[in-house]
Amino acid sequence: MTENNDPRLLGREVLRIAFDEASIQRRVHALGAEITAAYPDGDLLVLGLLKGSFVFLADLVRHIHRPLHVDFLVASSYGEATVSSGHVNLVYDPETKLAGKHILLVEDIVDSGRTLQKLMDVLQTRGPKSLEICALLDKRIATELKHPVKFAGFDAPSEFLVGYGLDHAEDFRHLPYVASLR
Repeated sequence: MTENNDPRLLGREVLRIAFDEASIQRRVHALGAEITAAYPDGDLLVLGLLKGSFVFLADLVRHIHRPLHVDFLVASSYGEATVSSGHVNLVYDPETKLAGKHILLVEDIVDSGRTLQKLMDVLQTRGPKSLEICALLDKRIATELKHPVKFAGFDAPSEFLVGYGLDHAEDFRHLPYVASLR
């Protein structure tokens, strides 16, 4: 089945498949090994940025071979647009205590960096032992992000991407690949 006749696309066409399912799974497995090696001890909290990171995070934590906890944040900056509004709204804050823990903030895609920078500033005030970012996709254009992405799955093209958790107006999250919308 090609992307243009995939019934999961809701009748919409995509420009192309940027990252296929097999490539994503291989990279997620490798990221899990990198993260396992980077955190040999201490409390590790994998903190997913919802909603986009949920598919990636679910696969990723199964490849991190050490004890860990999982919690989530919800921040909004896109709404139904294809470009970030620049205004970040923190909708849900993690219930887990962050002080003294290694915090790995998991994001689906790093674009402008506005959302991540705000979150990093907030999380840093809570006294974590360490605070790092893991992103499935990094567009490498985050001029507003002062903290580098430590673990990146793929360098992302400068296109609007959907699938594997990434959405457009809540559509396409369920695709097992990452595609570029027309």
